[in-house]
Amino acid sequence: MRRHTSAFLMVLLAVAWAPAAVAQLQPPLPSPNATVAQTIGMTKVEVAYSRPHVKGATRKEERVIWGALVPYDQVWRTGANATTKITFDGDVTVEGQKLAAGAYGLYTIPGKTEWTVIFNKVTTGSVADYSAEKDALRVKVKPEATEMHELFTIEFPQVTSSSAVLALRWEKLSVPVHLAVDTQAQFLAAAKDAVAKAKADDWRTSLTAARYLYDNKYASADAAAFLDKSLAVKETFNNLSFKASVLAGEGKRKEALAAAQKAMTLKDTDPKPSPEALADLEKKMAEWRAAK
Repeated sequence: MRRHTSAFLMVLLAVAWAPAAVAQLQPPLPSPNATVAQTIGMTKVEVAYSRPHVKGATRKEERVIWGALVPYDQVWRTGANATTKITFDGDVTVEGQKLAAGAYGLYTIPGKTEWTVIFNKVTTGSVADYSAEKDALRVKVKPEATEMHELFTIEFPQVTSSSAVLALRWEKLSVPVHLAVDTQAQFLAAAKDAVAKAKADDWRTSLTAARYLYDNKYASADAAAFLDKSLAVKETFNNLSFKASVLAGEGKRKEALAAAQKAMTLKDTDPKPSPEALADLEKKMAEWRAAK
């Protein structure tokens, strides 16, 4: 009797589990999902979208895309399957217009000579769920001819520390969208916060902040304050040799040599400099001595 009861329970469990298992099985999508991400300075941009084919999932012949499969002058979900989602973890400008950090549905209105690119506050659903009242931003851009793209592709073909081009490419058309971020302001704000929160014995964080500001030639007062703080926490070969370079750049060769000589006295203490760093400072000291 116990054996029959156990077998009966096993059958019940199998039946109860089977629908859940079947429900979890998903066939491959004709238009596969994709995610592309790019960091611009300190701002991450991520796009989650689907990639339809020019030929379609099973067709051998090419379809007419623009003005046919994707009609002109109508809102397009900019992909397939569902709304394309774009996320910015910092404030940006799009074609010169401000857009706050956040997640947006990326819609477009294709035209023969001009496209409207839309950032909508709703990130889920389909075109049927789109409402212009929830648009956060609309910009106008010009399409360009490009090489053939069988799959719809979103990519970042151009990137700098403060800007990027987001390109929508399908068939023989590319739609460039220009993004920009205020990397300098973002870094300065992040540096001030990081230095304020640094541990009492942390000389590295303030030195990192000072290096970036000096190297990029802005916020000089903050750069000097960060460097002074690093030295106040602990004098090391790293921050003293950097201080020497800063002084030399200001034309203060005597003070630069004094800082460099002090740095050399710490070359055998932790953190020990690399042979390359030692050689570089020795070369600079020779140049400063030789200069009139």
